[in-house]
Amino acid sequence: MRTTYNIGPAAGRAVAAARLLLALALAFFLSSDAVRAQSAAAPPPAPEATAAAAASREAADTLRLVTEFEVNGLKVLVKRRERSQSVVAGLFLRGGARNVTAENAGVEALMLEVATEASQKFPREQMRRELSRTGTGLGNGINYDYSTLTLGSTRRHFDRSWEIFADAALRPSFAPEDFERVKRRTVVGLSDNEDVPDSFLQILQSRVAYAGHPYLNDPRGTAASVGRLTLEDVRRFHQRMMQTSRLLLVVVGDVDPSEIRRKVEASFGRLPRGDYRAEPVPQLSFSVPTVAVTERQLPTNYVQGVFAAPSLDSPDIYAMRIASSILQKRVYEEVRVRRNLSYAPDAFLWSHGANAGGIYVTAVDANQSVRLMLNEIAKLQTTEISPADIKATAQHFLTRYYIGQETNAAQAGELAQYELLGGGWRNSAVVIERLRGVTPADVRRAANTYMRNLQFVVIGDPRQVEKVIFVPPAGE
Repeated sequence: MRTTYNIGPAAGRAVAAARLLLALALAFFLSSDAVRAQSAAAPPPAPEATAAAAASREAADTLRLVTEFEVNGLKVLVKRRERSQSVVAGLFLRGGARNVTAENAGVEALMLEVATEASQKFPREQMRRELSRTGTGLGNGINYDYSTLTLGSTRRHFDRSWEIFADAALRPSFAPEDFERVKRRTVVGLSDNEDVPDSFLQILQSRVAYAGHPYLNDPRGTAASVGRLTLEDVRRFHQRMMQTSRLLLVVVGDVDPSEIRRKVEASFGRLPRGDYRAEPVPQLSFSVPTVAVTERQLPTNYVQGVFAAPSLDSPDIYAMRIASSILQKRVYEEVRVRRNLSYAPDAFLWSHGANAGGIYVTAVDANQSVRLMLNEIAKLQTTEISPADIKATAQHFLTRYYIGQETNAAQAGELAQYELLGGGWRNSAVVIERLRGVTPADVRRAANTYMRNLQFVVIGDPRQVEKVIFVPPAGE
């Protein structure tokens, strides 16, 4: 899977205008001769110092806005965003792929999907009416490390929306007709995966990269594993998962943390604690490069290669993000812009507990495309990158990061991801500061440490694939 929040443009202009008015007011009231003399004597701060100060203030704001507490073993994070007209909540279930086996893979995803259909207090038709009337959305998602049941609500109707959300999570009706309908829909969706080259590529990549690893059991399941599940399987799994030691609750919006505490105590706080202990997932390690080719009659070849990457809680993740962003830009320029070999070459870095990064391309000439991409990796490993390139890449990455943090939902996801995988939610507040601290030497070291022994999978014509390019002899 390739995966994987801030203020919008209008709000940004309003904030900028307010800051300008404040600055003008301060200038008016503080414009004494002594102040002017002192200002004239003091040199303007360096851009680097200004950026560092801004990052420090932003980190302090994040820490100040988040309230953390625990209710009967359930950890709760509440981030208050004043004047926000929406509220988002996510109930996160720890474990992901480690909660399932090859036989019941998909049971957690199916459980969450059926839970959003109806609850004991809100039968299906009533739930649909209430969701529509209040502008509320219930959703769910799952990845290799955790799953989530999500709520999106207006602030005005948050109390009623919370009531629906809590009842769906704690007391889903699991009506037989809902179960059968959702199960059929899920099986049909999973059955198509091998018919779509990009989806099939990810399946093949997982089989290679995750052999012997917990991630080999895709938590979404397969058509075969989901097809075997019964309603009783889902009910038993729900009972097993509803323990506070397995859960994390994150709420973002203009809400009072004490109000959320009361709601949690009256709902999720009544669950049994259980004795679940989260353990680190085994990290990936590839000792030699490999390539596996699957023959398909296609107009182009689909290629992806992954390498083991640092996890979200590793100090190396920041240099690796910069290195991956630089690689992404370079392979795009070399493979698409200069050579016109592929429409969408890519370099990526995931955010899993057992993490990986890699390269991807669809091309008629897979050999030349991969050779060029591997050459760009080699340049990162052997050629010093200028500080200016590092700075520009960090700024580009941060721009995309800010855009991605615009919504309450995205901020809730960020807090949860760092709490579950990144050594604690507070680390989400120092991302910008640490990215700005990456040096050229850090990037080169990260590229040499991690961008090696790629595990390639190819879908296409085996006669067009020179394996020696994908798996060069030792020493080359």
